Amino acid sequence: MEKYSIRGGKKLYGEVTISGAKNAAVAIIPATVLVDGPCRIENVPKISDVTSLLMIMRELGANVKLINDTTIEIDCSKIRSTKAPYELIRKIRASYYLIGSLLGRFHCAEVGMPGGCDFGVRPIDQHVKGFQSLGAKVDIKNGFIHCSAENGLTAANIYLDVVSVGATINIMLASVLANGQTVIENAAKEPHIVDVANFLNSMGADVKGAGTDVIKVRGVPTLKGGSYAIIPDQIEAGTYAAAVTAAGGDILIKNVIPKHLECITAKLAEMGAVIEEYDDSVRVKRDGPINRVNIKTLPYPGFPTDMHPQLVTALCVANGTSIITEGVWENRYRYVDELKRMGAKIQVDGKVAIVEGVEKLTGAPVRAWDLRAGAAMVIAGLIAHGVTEVEDIIYIERGYEDIVEKLTQLGADIKRVEYPDEEEVREAL
Repeated sequence: MEKYSIRGGKKLYGEVTISGAKNAAVAIIPATVLVDGPCRIENVPKISDVTSLLMIMRELGANVKLINDTTIEIDCSKIRSTKAPYELIRKIRASYYLIGSLLGRFHCAEVGMPGGCDFGVRPIDQHVKGFQSLGAKVDIKNGFIHCSAENGLTAANIYLDVVSVGATINIMLASVLANGQTVIENAAKEPHIVDVANFLNSMGADVKGAGTDVIKVRGVPTLKGGSYAIIPDQIEAGTYAAAVTAAGGDILIKNVIPKHLECITAKLAEMGAVIEEYDDSVRVKRDGPINRVNIKTLPYPGFPTDMHPQLVTALCVANGTSIITEGVWENRYRYVDELKRMGAKIQVDGKVAIVEGVEKLTGAPVRAWDLRAGAAMVIAGLIAHGVTEVEDIIYIERGYEDIVEKLTQLGADIKRVEYPDEEEVREAL
């Protein structure tokens, strides 16, 4: 097993290049099921979630070719199976996008209940509502979601009871080949939703309104292959911006869409960072103290829940007391006890956390509870006095490409080290 060992106290300087967006890639890869022909996808992040999805695609019968480190070609012309393997499905949350794509093309799907990070109840009731509105029968039994539409899918007007990124994308996937025009109201507006819509349109779909709260999908007979490049990762870029704000220094974050980062950089500027925007890069620097701020996470364009743990970590050493309100997930605060091991003063009451800034954090053994909490532990290690060891890094590497290498290039003292797991220790005894 491996963990990160971080010796803190070093400021960050230099340049870092952001990879393709995880949340777009894990939806676009399943979306290729809808396409009759090879899809060349560029700017694909090298992360374990993508690796898992490509394995699933091969199991379904897709021809997957790795062109280079960041480019893949997927041809789903010969897919015949509509049942996704459970052992692979349970490792990744985004596997549920296979339901929408398989249902859209083959009018049936059998997919295991998704896995991924565990930070609260994440029901799929809005996905089911959408599929049923399109004419599918949905049954959940023995850990699998069974969907079928013997007579094909028919367009419908669908109002989402809550703003759901997953449901918005899944309904979009299911409806691109349906008869008629589907209207999705109260749709989520995140950048990766726009990216998925742009991918579908580049393959011949007719999707309008992505990025607004009303998306209209007019069904087409078929989608044909082509090439598409995934947008840069908003949250990866935000994480490095949060890291330099926490640790101090001056870095240029390259291959970004600055507009997508404004909900993050505005808050970092309030905390004392200096932000400079360019065409496809952002410079972030901090020399002075970190200011206290209040944060409430909201659906896009509000402050993203996926940046909540990283900023809380920085606020642990801010001047004054900050109040964080989690407005999306009910159990985001599992990582707080890890920060307390390092000397943080945080009190949590339901969805609200009160963070009282301290003079310093000290290194300690901690674990990554989920993907973004894991990134927060890395940032905590960067600013702590002494050595911090982060275990369960498998969560971190689900969504961050080459994080050790990228931070090392910025001057951080971080390395990946091996250690025996509990079973190996018991066998040795």
